[in-house]
Amino acid sequence: MMTISRDLLDRIKAHGEADYPEECCGLLLGEEHQGDQILREVLPIDNSQDANRRRRFLVSPGQYRQAEQAASDRQMTLLGFYHSHPDHPAVPSAFDTEHALPWFTYVIVAVSQGRAMETTAWLLGEDRKKFDERRLIVGTPAGRIPLVAD
Repeated sequence: MMTISRDLLDRIKAHGEADYPEECCGLLLGEEHQGDQILREVLPIDNSQDANRRRRFLVSPGQYRQAEQAASDRQMTLLGFYHSHPDHPAVPSAFDTEHALPWFTYVIVAVSQGRAMETTAWLLGEDRKKFDERRLIVGTPAGRIPLVAD
């Protein structure tokens, strides 16, 4: 499961709305304890995709190196990435599945007609064939509130 504060969730949603109708993307930084993740910071990054930014996002190799450095500088772990799906559900696409890495969590926010809607979290299986949904909890680890839908 991944625990996220309401503030960080709102920042992801605001980024998705601001970049609509294109996909936004950003970094998920935090801590991991026995497979559970606690999200401490989200950092927006530019979508490096040159073509079809409405349906794709890309993190360049340079951005990835900067992401690892940002996590290290903050004494955190790069837990994964977030991105938006403009006018599509908050579920991984075939393209997402083909390009994801199995050790990262991917948070997806659906943005419908410019308004952020459902937010979900996913982890690619080790066989890299399909994503499994991660439970996304809004609140602090001590006072968890399950996220059903926004």
